[in-house]
Amino acid sequence: MTTEAICEVVITAPDPEWLAGFTRRLVDERWCASGHVVAQVRSLYRWQGRVYDRTEGRVALHTRVSLLTEIIRLTTAEHPYEVPCVVATPVFGGSPGYVDWVIAETRAP
Repeated sequence: MTTEAICEVVITAPDPEWLAGFTRRLVDERWCASGHVVAQVRSLYRWQGRVYDRTEGRVALHTRVSLLTEIIRLTTAEHPYEVPCVVATPVFGGSPGYVDWVIAETRAP
């Protein structure tokens, strides 16, 4: 079993198809081992003094903590929003085989 830390990274976007394509690229390039895309979530948020109630796509990526900075950089550079939602939660446990798989399927930092 590995001792390297993994995390779940959540990204939302206005276009679920764009998000699925972006996620596919992250998986193909080994920035994350997987991405679980939800095509439609209802997002309520305040932006520049207004409250919005919109439909967005959401993805939960599983990756190494050490790759988070680059995932944030890629998302910020390519995302259609001026300030995209990219948040990470540490994974404190889980199936040892799954954690090992996430490490094996992602690039070394």
